[in-house]
Amino acid sequence: MGVLASDLAITNDDLYMMAEGNWYRSYEKMGAHLCVQGGTKGCHFAVWAPGVLSVRVAGEFNGWDQEANPLEPTATGGVWCGFVAGAKEGQLYKYVIETARGDLLYKADPYASYAECPPGTASRIAGITGYRWGDAPYLKSRAKRDMMKSPLNIFELHLGSWKRHDDGLAGNGDPDGDDHSGSYLSYDELSEELVDYVKSMGYSHIEVLPVMEHPFDGSWGYQITGYFAPTSRYGTPKQFKHFVDSCHRAGIGIILDWVPGGFCRDEHGLVHFNGEKLYEKEEHPNWGTFKFDLSRGEVRSFLVSNLLYWVGEYHADGIRMDGVTSMLYLNFGVDDPGQKRFNERGGEEDLDSISFIRQCNESIGRYYPDVMMIAEESTAWPLVTYPASDGGLGFHFKWDMGWMNDTLHYCQTDFPFRPGNHRLLTFSTMYQFNENFVLPLSHDEVVHGKCSLITRQPGDYWRQFAGMRALDFYQMTHAGGKLNFMGNEIAQFIEWRYYEGIQYFLAEQYESHAAHRLFVAEMNRFYASHPALWQRGYASEGFEWVDADNSDQSVISFVRHGDDPKDDLLVLINFDVNTRERFRVGVPRAGYWVEALNSDEVRFGGSGVTNEGVRFASEEEPWNMREQSIELRLPPLAGVVLSFDGELPRRPAARKRPAPKKAGPKGKGTAR
Repeated sequence: MGVLASDLAITNDDLYMMAEGNWYRSYEKMGAHLCVQGGTKGCHFAVWAPGVLSVRVAGEFNGWDQEANPLEPTATGGVWCGFVAGAKEGQLYKYVIETARGDLLYKADPYASYAECPPGTASRIAGITGYRWGDAPYLKSRAKRDMMKSPLNIFELHLGSWKRHDDGLAGNGDPDGDDHSGSYLSYDELSEELVDYVKSMGYSHIEVLPVMEHPFDGSWGYQITGYFAPTSRYGTPKQFKHFVDSCHRAGIGIILDWVPGGFCRDEHGLVHFNGEKLYEKEEHPNWGTFKFDLSRGEVRSFLVSNLLYWVGEYHADGIRMDGVTSMLYLNFGVDDPGQKRFNERGGEEDLDSISFIRQCNESIGRYYPDVMMIAEESTAWPLVTYPASDGGLGFHFKWDMGWMNDTLHYCQTDFPFRPGNHRLLTFSTMYQFNENFVLPLSHDEVVHGKCSLITRQPGDYWRQFAGMRALDFYQMTHAGGKLNFMGNEIAQFIEWRYYEGIQYFLAEQYESHAAHRLFVAEMNRFYASHPALWQRGYASEGFEWVDADNSDQSVISFVRHGDDPKDDLLVLINFDVNTRERFRVGVPRAGYWVEALNSDEVRFGGSGVTNEGVRFASEEEPWNMREQSIELRLPPLAGVVLSFDGELPRRPAARKRPAPKKAGPKGKGTAR
């Protein structure tokens, strides 16, 4: 018979929890839900709009007659509800809100699970149940996995510009055009093409720039109007579930970008929803968006419900919370000292936001303890990845923006000046275990005139590609999780453009780009298959310097440790263009060492300075404050990983000379 309208009735308990900020499943009743009332099929609507004169719902089911279907208010709480007979799945609708001043506002449903494809702005009736998931084995495995002792290698992407149909033809590549929808790959196409590609490249996770409905392509999804609706640019909610399902069946996790720091000012969205500030507190000083009023329980219920919705209904494996820094500080983006505000304790911390962030992380920990929470936080705010019980914010991981800035600054320094900037390479290891860090080379680093990663590398064409390999090598062997944005893996020369696909033709037509993609894929597989690179990736026992101070030669060397000492890896990276033919380095233990990976291999586009086939026996020559060392070829602008390959044979014990026979007593000889 289906869901009964009576099951969707808003109770006093619901309203109480909503006002307290604890109604974590509010989406199960709020919004539009297909149901049956008195034997008649239709749709139940519920919307929070306190302080207004009336709320009506208009849509395709009533010919957009704004008088046909008025909603009734609850006794308290400001929620308006009603049943519309005959309303069907897929039909468009909006709320018509009569404000206290008598103005009429035409609003999309904040809880809509589906929306009209932009530039349309209406909501669409859709059931979120009924999809038959096939990812039970993956979720079972995820529940058993220790995320702190597992590979985390993320491919970050924008679904609308990873690939497109007919790239370069009319209607595509025009940032001012109104409709690029004909060129998008659908969720179903992405379920095949993207999933196959990411699996072949060896990444463990996909991170998707916000998939929630948004009106403007140029916001990349970060200015949202439909928090509960996967964007209709690429298909339906069920098709998006199929995409997630396909990722899981291929063994790939899904991380979703989530934006609780603010929403866009488009009139059909959340802004001035009842004619006054309701969801919002104030305008963001930098971004032109509105900050959520996190002191209101109804707003917290909306957002925490939304967080749990994407994990529960869409099986997300992780959530990256965008703009955490802008939420933590009352005066973020405020330059005028006279405009600054302070909390009740006299500090600049936003106490409501801090409480909300902890609430989000605690709710995920309670209901989905195997799901990752990741913070985009760019300051030295303490204890981001510590539990709230210890005074922390409760995230599992934090983006290491300091590592990113220092490393890219170093890599774009010309070679003669690198010795003077050597500390930029090594400083991150001073704090690398203060938090559980992810090392991001994200979309933000390849837009707005910052240049693509390869064009930041100094030197000629060969050196630029070698520099890209060295950068990737350093990121993948450094402690912490990894994140790379699409296009980095082929060393695309132009910046990312949200209105056209990545230039994958480069890897099909040019050997250097193909070789770089091969290197990235091999590096990814090497990372996944060597526990020393991730088993202790967030613990100080997992990293040990061999030589951090060789600035004259622009060389760093260190050891990565796993749980088993036999998995130890010795890493050397030469950021200079000169080959070191007889380079001596201390080893962490006596034994045989072999080259396991070399970024200068010819197949990767390198010059071929390798140690292939050589089994180095450590020598008793102290070096780098170690008792044993080896001598090897260190390639130009490249990295080398050596792995332990067995104990040295024991030397035979020295033969003892027989002791001389003692002379007998005087006068008595001894037998000869």
